[in-house]
Amino acid sequence: MSAIGPIAGSALTSRQFILLYAAMLVSAAGNTALQSVMPAIGRAMGAPDIYVALTFSVSAVLWVVLAPRWARQSDHHGRKPLIILGVGAGFTQSSLLCALVLWAGLEGWIAPALTFLLFGIVRALYGIFGCATPSATQAYLAAKTRRTARVKALAGLTSSFSLGTIVGPALAPLFVLPFVGLSGPLFVFTGFGIAVMLAVLRWLPNDHGARGRGAAMSYPSLASTPTGASIKAATSALPERMQWTDARIRPWIMAGVVTNHAMAAILSVIGFFTIDRLGLDPVGSEQSIALVMMAGAVATLGAQWGIIPRLGWGPRTLILAGSSIAAAGMVGTMLADTLYGIVLGFACQHLGFGLIRPGFTGGASLAVSLREQGGVAGVVTSANGVAFVAAPTLGIIAYQLEPHLPFAVAGLLLVGVVLWGWRRLA
Repeated sequence: MSAIGPIAGSALTSRQFILLYAAMLVSAAGNTALQSVMPAIGRAMGAPDIYVALTFSVSAVLWVVLAPRWARQSDHHGRKPLIILGVGAGFTQSSLLCALVLWAGLEGWIAPALTFLLFGIVRALYGIFGCATPSATQAYLAAKTRRTARVKALAGLTSSFSLGTIVGPALAPLFVLPFVGLSGPLFVFTGFGIAVMLAVLRWLPNDHGARGRGAAMSYPSLASTPTGASIKAATSALPERMQWTDARIRPWIMAGVVTNHAMAAILSVIGFFTIDRLGLDPVGSEQSIALVMMAGAVATLGAQWGIIPRLGWGPRTLILAGSSIAAAGMVGTMLADTLYGIVLGFACQHLGFGLIRPGFTGGASLAVSLREQGGVAGVVTSANGVAFVAAPTLGIIAYQLEPHLPFAVAGLLLVGVVLWGWRRLA
């Protein structure tokens, strides 16, 4: 194995980089795989849809609150132990316990209400410990990479979250297995997590005492594509704490928070909408749901890795154009009555969201000095994650009142951002 890492200027070996990449990938893929099968599991057990949203909201709250803490702790306890903690206790243990609880519920051994109560408790482990993985892997890489190559190296590493949002939904339907049924994907991803944890334990050297810093990343979902915020936080000098109310960044953060809430609400209902709109049986619906979610993830990547580098739009244009496109996608999804129509509408939504995120991230970054980039990146990361605290539950409540309501409200929010941003975003 060569002593030169996969990126020039890094002392990481190729094996070490792959281990860091795999730790991030399995966490993101496992989470989005779970998001693609949970609507089918909830319906199969006859549980109220809101139970599913509440379990993800609890996990997201814990992730948002504790991610910055783990980012700070990596310097004190070493990065390898925190990577193992995140993959082991955070992802693997949580996935196994969730699989066992859901399997028991699907078999009728415990009531749906108790199933989701237990599921929420064990799922909390992912929010508590899983958020240690991104910051620890970033810090490990940063400690072994020269400053001039660090941004490129971190961008390569954080792309694992993007890949995971495609891999998770793509693989989940393949792992609905005999005997364990819809809980099968969780058992399989538990196996992946164990393999990654053992590989990190065996082949990744400890780097305790090395200089390097990681940053918190927002809760993994279809929108977890890297937009630069966590990379800025990991490569900038330690800043003074920046407030959300800072007048320079407030309009950009407001645009990000509103659009993120619209997106998170729709993510929570799209699986149920697909089942109901197409009249699907719960068992087997996970394939259609996964196809819809994959279309959204691919569209987001297409926007951020294909369209933006070619068009060269500024932050204001990205937000206004992205919000308009996403609003059109809301209307298209709401009116769709075929799988093709839902896929197309959801992809249009996420094409727009893929433009919005770099827009408000870049706008906030350009509004402050170079010394304050770490501080503004922390605010942006929080703005990305906080939407997954309440929006999923609110989306489900609106969906139960009227299936079209979440899409209509989200569309109106996006149109409001366009009208407001036309005057307020400079």
